[in-house]
Amino acid sequence: MTSPPESIRPFRVDIPQSALDDLRDRLDRTRWPDPLAGTGWAYGVPQEYLRELVRYWRHEYDWRASEARLNEWPQFTTVVDGATVHFAHVRSPEPDATPLVVTHGWPGSIVEFLHVLGPLTDPAAHGGDRADAFHVVVPSIPGFGLSGPAPDTGWEAGRVADAWAELMRRLGYERFGAQGGDWGAAISRELGRAHPERVIGVHLNLLPGAQATTEPTAAELDALGPEERERTLASWRRWSEWSREGTGYAVLHSTRPQTLAYALHDSPVGQLAWIVEKFWEWTDSEELVEEAVDRDLLLTNVMLYWLTGTAGSSARIYYERAHATGRAARPAEPSAAPTALALFPAELQIPLRHKAERTENLVRWTEFDRGGHFAAMEEPDLLVGDVRAFFRQLRQTRAG
Repeated sequence: MTSPPESIRPFRVDIPQSALDDLRDRLDRTRWPDPLAGTGWAYGVPQEYLRELVRYWRHEYDWRASEARLNEWPQFTTVVDGATVHFAHVRSPEPDATPLVVTHGWPGSIVEFLHVLGPLTDPAAHGGDRADAFHVVVPSIPGFGLSGPAPDTGWEAGRVADAWAELMRRLGYERFGAQGGDWGAAISRELGRAHPERVIGVHLNLLPGAQATTEPTAAELDALGPEERERTLASWRRWSEWSREGTGYAVLHSTRPQTLAYALHDSPVGQLAWIVEKFWEWTDSEELVEEAVDRDLLLTNVMLYWLTGTAGSSARIYYERAHATGRAARPAEPSAAPTALALFPAELQIPLRHKAERTENLVRWTEFDRGGHFAAMEEPDLLVGDVRAFFRQLRQTRAG
């Protein structure tokens, strides 16, 4: 007997021991390429660093402890638009809490939010104000992690946003907020744009498209104030460097994700290297990823890709964006949803306020002095504080 199409079923993470034994066997049999001494990270992940991380993964990392930690969250699955959607749903002890859907990106997962759900759902237990409480929904994007491979093509940000709107309806949340970074930012922004009557506000820690993507002309710079002028030049320099040195993964995801999938699906060390490189490049760290992100959390994030076989399907969201048609291919209309942007200095892009204000109903702009792309993992207190402050601001505006 099949479940009704709108049914919501309880879920627990329960990986068979055979899958863990297979992983250990594969790690023991890793075929290492020749080392390249004295180059640091310039050519990619240094072998010396990766060997040590693999040793730790094989002999010290405890998946069962991480699994138990994930299972502290109430988790569920439901089918939306033909795809299985896994999600955690952590209700606040405060009955009047604000519903909030929080979305990860690539190469992240729900693991990104392990440090923020407690303070968000139960602020009184974490030194905060009860009025700032949220009922938090944390879905896995179709094609990612515990949602499993997507069953069809076309899962770009707009389709995911529509699925989130339906998911929140099924949970009884007609009005709610949204938060996200990376692809989670694109999805959250689209959610607010396409469903403004339901979205209270959108909090982002990345705003796609707000950076300088072409070298600014003298006329463009002359039209800006001194601070925004300097920021525009810095944004262009960072974008130029990233376009030259950091986009190889995205080009491959956008053009041949299935070819890449064969390598990453078969090699846990390949999967680890593909992800850890981005954590090193995109976090606020100098020498080691672990300066910014806990090693066990990093490996748990990698495990969700490895154990679910979603290396290839998670990359397809880039392909869908690059080959979009119809609504997804049209230039994004300005968003009517009140929007906040939290800026962390090591983020991939430096957004420009004058560009952001053209496309967003921007009501909050906060700049921090530390943190990077994975804000919820790197600086959870800063992110939680800004999310609370934003939605408090919206409540006060409505009350006034």
